[in-house]
Amino acid sequence: MLLLRIISQIMQRRHSNLRFGLVLVGIILLVFYLHNGGWPCGNGYKVPEYTGRMVPKDDKITIEKNNQVYTYDRNMPLVFIGGVPRSGTTLMRAMLDAHDDVRCGEETRLVPRLLGMRQSWKRSPKEWNRLVEAGLTDSVINDALSAFILEVIAKHGEPAPRLCNKDPFTLKSMTYLRDLFPSAKYILMVRDGRATTHSIISRKVTISGFDITSYKDCLQKWNMAIENMYSQCMQVGSKYCLPVFYEQLVLHPEPQLRNILKFLDLPWDENVMHHEQAVGKPGGISLSK
Repeated sequence: MLLLRIISQIMQRRHSNLRFGLVLVGIILLVFYLHNGGWPCGNGYKVPEYTGRMVPKDDKITIEKNNQVYTYDRNMPLVFIGGVPRSGTTLMRAMLDAHDDVRCGEETRLVPRLLGMRQSWKRSPKEWNRLVEAGLTDSVINDALSAFILEVIAKHGEPAPRLCNKDPFTLKSMTYLRDLFPSAKYILMVRDGRATTHSIISRKVTISGFDITSYKDCLQKWNMAIENMYSQCMQVGSKYCLPVFYEQLVLHPEPQLRNILKFLDLPWDENVMHHEQAVGKPGGISLSK
């Protein structure tokens, strides 16, 4: 009715204002359409059509029959895959992506940076005191970071019952993630440091803090990173963190994968043994660029 009154008032104006009025009405109608997802129909607005999506667990939405919606929250059993780059993290996530119940997706590159920012604040007493004085306590920052990270993981790929994130250095914050996501599990990929270093240098993989012209520097940085992540893996315990040795995964894929899926409380899926067949296929596995 409001639109009709606006149109009536404009049409009563002099002819010189007619074109302006018509343009204004068109803009109003366009905004109304975009904001409500369609025109009014029946007793309410048109229900959007979903082909599958992730929604927060507490959201109440209406979906049409046969369309699937998956919920997510901080207490869901997320899967985090990490390790030093070139240690088999991409192989591991591609294998899990082939599982019908799992979606890892490409690296976000954002999650470890967010966690790194929080670590840098903590390392500086002056900076941290400023945040606390401004009301940004541990609780506030934890709630904000967990919500942001969860949205990124849930929304950056196709919906699935189990969500997984593969950003290699995310596991440098494993004990902190344990506080944010109490039901999450972690897969730490471990590969011989010499092979990892050779792969980094020969493929010219740029990693912050690594001098990819020096084998010595890369081996030292590999040692520091893997020691840090392995130590945290032991801290969170075998119920939540599983070290997976790259060489064993490649040489004995089926027993290793069966053990991994058992650790994640997932049923066996033969597709994980043939993940390469889904790479680059529609609805299949998309590799990071």
